[in-house]
Amino acid sequence: MSRPTLAPAPRAAVRPEPDRRHRGTLLLAVVLLAAPAVLALVVRADAANPPFQGADDRWLDWMGGPHQGVPAALAAVLNLFGGPPGIVVPLALLAFLLVRRRWVSAGFLLGVYLAGSMLVVQGLKHLVDRPRPEHPLVRVDHGSFPSGHAAGAALLVVLVGVLLVPAARRRTWWAGGTVFTAAMMWSRTWLHAHWLSDTVAGAAAGAGTALLAWWAFAPALTREGDRLRRSAARRSV
Repeated sequence: MSRPTLAPAPRAAVRPEPDRRHRGTLLLAVVLLAAPAVLALVVRADAANPPFQGADDRWLDWMGGPHQGVPAALAAVLNLFGGPPGIVVPLALLAFLLVRRRWVSAGFLLGVYLAGSMLVVQGLKHLVDRPRPEHPLVRVDHGSFPSGHAAGAALLVVLVGVLLVPAARRRTWWAGGTVFTAAMMWSRTWLHAHWLSDTVAGAAAGAGTALLAWWAFAPALTREGDRLRRSAARRSV
């Protein structure tokens, strides 16, 4: 007589572990956004002479010139890229996403760009209203803190990396994007348009805003990517 076999006990439902990369993105975004927020409060207490003004003055002395040659040409190009003419780049990216019917990506791009440039950067500028260095070499608006050019550069690096660069190649993109953002930060101080601390705060604010939005939009962006891949597979059959 054969022994009755017992059915295996049902396994307890296992809750899927949250994606560590998404948690890391959120943590990095919070840290990056906290840095300019803290700096803003410090500067606001004494906008003309914050505790790190001495370091800013020394850096500005190192950026004394001569303002000519290749550095002048590079700074001029970066100044245009971060100014009104540079809006062509995000607009071209938006048009590309709309043509490809990547509606979620287009909304992500538009929302992050407006939030970063209008809400975060302009909000901090009006909150702090820090005087700029004397005799800037380019036309500037009010408020030196934070640097809108540095914020825009870091923001664009993250946006392009998220929307256009394959995940396997993002490490290389982040490295190149860091160099580009650092060059933008240098150009703003070399042109005497910003203090060094303004550019640090701007880059952190731009990158932090984009990373926070990426964390929030990640599920929707993933679903959109899956839908596009399924659609491409059907067309290829």
